[in-house]
Amino acid sequence: MDARTAKSELTRAAIVGAALDLAAEEGLESITLQAVADRIGLSKSGVFSRVGSREALQKAVVEEFGRRFIADVFLPAMQQPKGLPRLNEIMRRWIRRTRDVEAETGCIFTAGAFELDDRDGPLREHLLEEVTRWRAALRRTVLQARECGHLKPDTDPEQLVSEMSGLIMGLLHDARFLRDHRAADRAQLTWARLLDTYQS
Repeated sequence: MDARTAKSELTRAAIVGAALDLAAEEGLESITLQAVADRIGLSKSGVFSRVGSREALQKAVVEEFGRRFIADVFLPAMQQPKGLPRLNEIMRRWIRRTRDVEAETGCIFTAGAFELDDRDGPLREHLLEEVTRWRAALRRTVLQARECGHLKPDTDPEQLVSEMSGLIMGLLHDARFLRDHRAADRAQLTWARLLDTYQS
């Protein structure tokens, strides 16, 4: 990569990062090329030349949030053996990230879902694809745990994934809105109790 390309990539990363911060503060629909340009001291045309349209920038923000989330939660957990160790590690990391990151900045997946739940269009579809991909990864992990004999044979992966997601949404609510500093500890206890009902 030559110096010019490297600088361009760094500038694009700064643009997407600024847009991600804006979305966390004000929602995905708040992202405009001008608003992001103002944040990082570029011209609107400078932002456009690196990321394209407003819609492309919104899509890039959703993708970047997903990339960071997967890097923090899912990929490290893949180092654990298949089955319950991996599922437990995913949940442990998900709770910890929610406590350390989303509780402070908000969650693009969760806030975006509420923001766009009744708005059809490409942005909603792209967010839906990202969330669906994450839930599919969770479902595969639950299936592996069942196949390993760590979960009861009649474990419904869709049900467990729904309960895991609901637990995290409750944690986010309590940590951000109630400002409950013990919300993550409560969530970990809830997970242990929930998992106990599924273990064989």
